[in-house]
Amino acid sequence: MSNILNRRRSAALLGAAIIVGAASLPYAFETSPAVASPAAAALSAGGNGSFASIVDADKPAVVTIVTTTKAADSEDSADNSEMQEQFKQFFEQQGIPMPRQAPQPQSGEHAQALGSGFIVSPEGYIVTNNHVIANATDIKVTLDDGTELPGKLIGADTKADLAVIKIEAPKPLPTIAWGDSSKLKLGDQILAIGNPFGIGTTVTAGIVSARGRDLHSGPYDDFIQIDAPINHGNSGGPLVDRDGNVVGINTAIYSPNGGSVGVGFAIPSDEAKTIVAKLQKSGSIEHGYLGVQIQAVNQDVADALGLAKPQGALVADVTAESPAAKAGFKAGDVVTSVGSGNVTSPKDLSRLVADLSPGDKQTVTIWRGGKSVDLKVAIGGNDDGQQLASAKGDDKQAASGPKIGVGLADLTPDIRERLGLSQKVEGAVVANVAPDKPAAKAGLQTGDIILSVNDKTVRDANEAKNAVADAAKTEKKSVLLLVQRGGNKTFVAVPFAAA
Repeated sequence: MSNILNRRRSAALLGAAIIVGAASLPYAFETSPAVASPAAAALSAGGNGSFASIVDADKPAVVTIVTTTKAADSEDSADNSEMQEQFKQFFEQQGIPMPRQAPQPQSGEHAQALGSGFIVSPEGYIVTNNHVIANATDIKVTLDDGTELPGKLIGADTKADLAVIKIEAPKPLPTIAWGDSSKLKLGDQILAIGNPFGIGTTVTAGIVSARGRDLHSGPYDDFIQIDAPINHGNSGGPLVDRDGNVVGINTAIYSPNGGSVGVGFAIPSDEAKTIVAKLQKSGSIEHGYLGVQIQAVNQDVADALGLAKPQGALVADVTAESPAAKAGFKAGDVVTSVGSGNVTSPKDLSRLVADLSPGDKQTVTIWRGGKSVDLKVAIGGNDDGQQLASAKGDDKQAASGPKIGVGLADLTPDIRERLGLSQKVEGAVVANVAPDKPAAKAGLQTGDIILSVNDKTVRDANEAKNAVADAAKTEKKSVLLLVQRGGNKTFVAVPFAAA
């Protein structure tokens, strides 16, 4: 199962909370039938509840993938360390303990790893996870009948954790058909097919436990959660419905003990098949890049901005010289649509932009100053790496912000030094936050820098205080603060009513 993190490059990582699947399992494997299903050949389970007809149809198209990889160099090790830390932070936020970490090969060593895949064309194109084949120096594919063939990487997409490899066979190969993941409902029966732990092709059954799981790994986080047991080695294998069609690619598990605990994640087929088709055709994908940091719109933010509903993607910051900057985006804008696609959440915006190609021209609708505005933007590309302490002021300087429960202070040289701020940063520092008041409940912290109030730039504590006071006189229920913390900018909406 994959780390499902930003670059998804930890094919050798074992024991993470989201377990790297086949590609992380030291190779001790026995070939066995793989799994497949011709388009309409698979039948639903019969009246006796058996899935035998589905397995008979699909199994021949499921393959086992064994890769030889070179142990991560220092750069890859740093990537893995970064991803592991992100895992730790994500699961700690959920109150879930992090499992123990398995020892890693030393730099320069070679290791074998195991995964699964499925054939989607008679010519030998195979779909699997990117993390199954990442950094592979050699790829071996074992068919359902035991035939072992060399595999060639056609293309991979790290953001979606998908890859296409190809084998050359003397005759047309059995295939498995794509299904429609959008029709899946909670409680629907599904089957997972793959080669867990290298023991041979295994079929497990379960139900769809949840849809739209976002594990904060990238723009395509929209996982299907399942309770069918999947383990190391299942990565890249198909998740099939009662018609025997692929509705997902088994990708990740949460495992505190190294084995399945009934919490697995699969990439939806509706997302995967489009990406796979592009990889199969051109071998690579360039995702669109806009150049904004975004956050969710809650009810307080909506009230502060005069939005009818708490939806859209709030722009917290705009990267200089980015497509967004050139198109005129500003912090405080709320993106509500991209082309014909509605944006109800930050995830919608990430997905819509990522699906665009560099050079595409799109109309992006934003909410600004109480009305909708259309911006014309030329989408960029190659967005990798482009992203999205306390200080206590002098009590004589601190001023109580009206109705929100904060003490504000000017940015003195001493405070700038403590917070590591350059002279270019202007605003008011939060010197203290009254407990149980709106600002505290909204998440403001001592040491935060308030840069603007309701889209009005403030240069010191007095301007911030007056801006908040002016906002309190309006009919809006909240005041919107642009806050800088630790080098990151975010909007915080603080309600007046609860003050």
